[in-house]
Amino acid sequence: MDGATGAAGCGPAPVSYGFYQDGYGGALSAEALAEALPAAVRCVGGLTGRREPDPRWDEGVADAWRRAVCAAADAFAEYGEGRVGGFSIGSFSVTNYRDEGTTGSVVAREAALAELAGTGLAFAGVR
Repeated sequence: MDGATGAAGCGPAPVSYGFYQDGYGGALSAEALAEALPAAVRCVGGLTGRREPDPRWDEGVADAWRRAVCAAADAFAEYGEGRVGGFSIGSFSVTNYRDEGTTGSVVAREAALAELAGTGLAFAGVR
């Protein structure tokens, strides 16, 4: 996936599969990451005002941005963007295991913010 296109369909993806596996420690397949990546980049872009790392950032801050995208991608891959509900396996079912009106987008935002903590990247209003 290192040569994959970015969320807008042009240019390289802002997070490579190699970084996802080695820099973040993710467990999604390359295909699952590629599917979740556009929503994850939108999520982190909304939090930081950036849809890709700024070349002027030091590497630690850029890596925190990438980890935030990875965390959001993991959440979107697991929950989707809609409401978080339950599951069924055969006749066994669990409903509302994390349903307090929560959506996959909220879970992804929380996961991304945890990675951005302390970096100063989380957008706090009008600049």
